Amino acid sequence: MIFSKQSIYLALLALAASAAPLAAQNRITKEEYIDRYKAIAIEHMERYGIPASITLAQGILESDSGNSTLARKSNNHFGIKCKSTWKGDRVYHDDDAKGECFRKYDSVEESYQDHADFLDQQPRYDGLFAYPSDDYRSWAHGLKAAGYATAPDYAQRLIRIIEDNQLYLFDEANGSELYAAHRRAEQGITDDFADQSSVETPATHEAKIDPNDYRVPERTYNGYGVFVNNRTHYVIAGEGDTFARIARTFALSERTLRKYNEIDPRTTADPVKGELIYIERKQSKWCGNVRQHVVRQGETLRSLSQDYGIRQNKLARMNRMRPDDALTAGQTLKLK
Repeated sequence: MIFSKQSIYLALLALAASAAPLAAQNRITKEEYIDRYKAIAIEHMERYGIPASITLAQGILESDSGNSTLARKSNNHFGIKCKSTWKGDRVYHDDDAKGECFRKYDSVEESYQDHADFLDQQPRYDGLFAYPSDDYRSWAHGLKAAGYATAPDYAQRLIRIIEDNQLYLFDEANGSELYAAHRRAEQGITDDFADQSSVETPATHEAKIDPNDYRVPERTYNGYGVFVNNRTHYVIAGEGDTFARIARTFALSERTLRKYNEIDPRTTADPVKGELIYIERKQSKWCGNVRQHVVRQGETLRSLSQDYGIRQNKLARMNRMRPDDALTAGQTLKLK
């Protein structure tokens, strides 16, 4: 059978036309991307202090919602280049210059983990962690100032993505529920959850309380007793203990462990015997029923932050104070 050039040309046009809708179907939408990776972003916010909104916005921007060539072929969702310290797989891709080296990952989850580690362990990003995890604007401008990207409007792009998609809702304590409610409202779906809720309003107490009453021994791990305080795990430093040893035991970097305990990561001081050392990020408020604490002689915002498992900057902010402000005996502090 002989085909004319015209018939072949028409067949190719028809094939291209049928392939176009298929390509469009394979493209990940922004909403699908958010739904796929919101849980990882929230987990990293709770562990590292990076706003979930920032993580998702960077993923959306850097990977075109997972549709870029770098994302599809190399699982690189944050545009992180190789650098001299990178020992993993690599791929070469045109960016600011031709044929630049980018990190290649086995999975998207690995890319998200490397993004968190990259920000947490690079000294030039240390200043970002002074911002609360719900201050996405400061984080966006801080990322640009620290040199994460060369685009002059990088911060504005992140902020626009966050605000256009209400990603800031994920920075709240119940972010997934808030975002889900927002999406239902957008779709015109209503419910009577507020009327049907059986959650009781926490009681208000102003008496002195002992946070030791709320600590729960959980298990022993590699010679350490692991306890839970305010839904946060911690250990008690032994004689001659070091941050390096504790960090190594729980698969953390020493810098991260110091940050969890709000100690300057550049210092070399080690914990003293009996000191509480949190092995994950502390909470933004007290999760028990008690709402207030009456300050005793010698207590500081730092010591109460450790006692209650609340981040020091959050405790200060709740009470309209600075983290280094002094306390006086008899003063009442809000815990939530």
